[in-house]
Amino acid sequence: MKKLLILGAGTAGTMVANRLCQLLDRDEWKMTVVDQHPTHYYQPGFLFLPFGVYTKYDVVKPKRDFIPYGVELIMAPIEIIEPEQNRVRLGDGRYLDYDFLVIATGADIHPEQTPGLAEHEWGKSIHTFYSYEGAQALFKHLRTWKGGRMVVNVVDNPIKCPVAPLEFLMLADWFFHEKGMRDQVELIYATPLPGAFTKPIASKLLGGILEQKNIKVVPEFMVEHVDPDAKKIVSFDEQEVAYDLLVSVPLNMGSEVVGKSGLGDELNYIAVDKHTFLSDNYDNIFVLGDAAAIPTSKAGSVAHFAVDTFGENFVRYTEGQELQPLFDGHANCFIESGFGKGVLIDFNYDQEPLPGRYPLPGVGPFSLLEESEPNHWGKLMFRWMYWNILLKGHELPLPAHMSMNGKWLSKQAA
Repeated sequence: MKKLLILGAGTAGTMVANRLCQLLDRDEWKMTVVDQHPTHYYQPGFLFLPFGVYTKYDVVKPKRDFIPYGVELIMAPIEIIEPEQNRVRLGDGRYLDYDFLVIATGADIHPEQTPGLAEHEWGKSIHTFYSYEGAQALFKHLRTWKGGRMVVNVVDNPIKCPVAPLEFLMLADWFFHEKGMRDQVELIYATPLPGAFTKPIASKLLGGILEQKNIKVVPEFMVEHVDPDAKKIVSFDEQEVAYDLLVSVPLNMGSEVVGKSGLGDELNYIAVDKHTFLSDNYDNIFVLGDAAAIPTSKAGSVAHFAVDTFGENFVRYTEGQELQPLFDGHANCFIESGFGKGVLIDFNYDQEPLPGRYPLPGVGPFSLLEESEPNHWGKLMFRWMYWNILLKGHELPLPAHMSMNGKWLSKQAA
């Protein structure tokens, strides 16, 4: 019997376990999933927690509820991956051997990597919404905050959900308007990017929306340290941005076990073929989700489209056929812009976001690169789809490959 071992029961690991259960002959395969944390978080929902739009009941469920019948789930820390021996050692000393390994150990925040960030003001004048605990603490802080200068800072890229810091600022603008204190709050976005977003056309649109909302962007700001007593962030080129409340997106890194096992780069992300997810160094190791060092967003939609292309490709590969370069880097994202509206972007490795209609050309109901109410409802609807469709490995009636249908070239793209 062939052994498939999946490390990580987060978004990508759970999706691929469910999908491969539908595709592999279960009489010929033993599938095991390993994860040390029992709770599954709907991470896109962390954005809404500080503003009271979601509660913990919207974003927290047991991981066991989403692991398919017949798949062994082992709740244990992963000590080290030994690819030369085709085995993994767990924290309790057990060894698990495999014929094929899928690494889906994700990424997490590391505020301790930035001097001054995770010190005595962490959880007081410095917060984050990039963790469940951080988002909950920020919810409590905003209930009584009297106003001042709120600075949202991204320490470095890549980060999970690259548009989330922009969404947070736009929701903050709405939140403080609703509280009748927007004129008492200054909103600043200090980003290492040259603009609001990585893609030029989308960056121009999103930057324009921020400007309309009186949200200032400080571009190319690479934070070197935080001075928690003086309440300022300082860049490598000695720029300073003062704050009353700092909302940080700390350095994102892959799992520590990746680094310990000698499989990753300096941020513990693993080099793979960007179209097939096969490891650059081992012909029986695949990497899915945020753990992979591929040039696209670290987001749930990417994991979904990736798994859609991966499943049947993996089955063919295990039967002796060559992998096909099926994944095109497809990503789409609803961007909450406040006041019941949102923006939708759809792009891949080669094509930046363009205006148009999605998913039906000329019909939508969602508009691309344009604020609309349907986009807001699409954002909220995605939570139900995540828990009930995507995690369970069900296919959506949407192509995994990005389509140009319904899109049109803007003047900027021409």
